[in-house]
Amino acid sequence: MRAHYRAEGLDESSLAARPMDQFARWFRQAAQAAVQGMVYEPNAMIVSTADADGRPSSRTVLLKGYDEQGFVFYTNYDSLKGRDLAANPQVALLFPWHPMARQVIVTGTASRTGRDETAAYFRTRPHGSQLGAWASTQSSVIGSRAELDAAYAELSARYPEGTQVPVPPNWGGYRVAPRTVEFWQGRGNRLHDRLRYTAEPDGTWRVERLSP
Repeated sequence: MRAHYRAEGLDESSLAARPMDQFARWFRQAAQAAVQGMVYEPNAMIVSTADADGRPSSRTVLLKGYDEQGFVFYTNYDSLKGRDLAANPQVALLFPWHPMARQVIVTGTASRTGRDETAAYFRTRPHGSQLGAWASTQSSVIGSRAELDAAYAELSARYPEGTQVPVPPNWGGYRVAPRTVEFWQGRGNRLHDRLRYTAEPDGTWRVERLSP
């Protein structure tokens, strides 16, 4: 089980000045690769959190937006990751674009998005996904699948297709403000290119090459 990477390299001279601009470049290329069937869900990222005692946990979440301020995803605030972030807002993100021999690795601080931003996104979700946000008490123990299906059916009757579903009060977004952003490009002989942006106090970014 050993892949040999033949990808084009990543050089400092080709980098954007800011990490979010470089991320936008790579994300567009990953999206194009998805159209070609190479990458599945390019906006899927692994979100790693830790609780107040430092116990880590990870899960796959879909990126729903990004800008100069950071990376945005949505979740139930009472979920395990929501409880972790309430106690410890330090978070790591990983975009695993394996078919392209690329990774983007982010460390930073998560903060909740405003309710207006959350509501605007919630309105774009399919009706069934809006109901699902109410039906699921995410990360809590339930007795059976039937219990979950019954909760969804009751909500579907209360809010039929075409009616406005209110935003759950315990559901919303997080924006991860990056502290470091590493762009990892697989190369031959395991001599990968790793270029990392680190935020400086004056708002600029320092770029360093890491040994593979």
